Amino acid sequence: MSRKGLLLVGHGSKLAYNKELIEKTAAHIADQHPEYLVRPGFMSMNTPTVEDALNLFKEDEIEMLVVVPLFLAKGIHILKDIPALLGLPEGEKKGLFAHTTGEIPLVYANPIGPDPLLADLMVKNAEDAINAEV
Repeated sequence: MSRKGLLLVGHGSKLAYNKELIEKTAAHIADQHPEYLVRPGFMSMNTPTVEDALNLFKEDEIEMLVVVPLFLAKGIHILKDIPALLGLPEGEKKGLFAHTTGEIPLVYANPIGPDPLLADLMVKNAEDAINAEV
């Protein structure tokens, strides 16, 4: 079975919870989707950095690398910084990744955006707050 690499990109933070959120989300994806080899990477303040995670993927047995930012909206990291780290021209979503076996496809996903699943999650959080024990 050939797998795809999935780099889950987080912003990074001095607060440990934020790093743990990215790591737990990456672990959940890996548990639920064995077709992906999942690694977290951070833009700043945490390790592994995006660059370090990319270097690890170079040795993995993957047929494609998908980079998924765990960000809500398009900002400077989404539009400029991450594409630059991936070697993608601004505005491009597909390119090639320099793997040790040769170039493989690289795909850059959008941030979360206004997805109905996010709206449902906000309603769940509201209901959890209403029903919480005081």
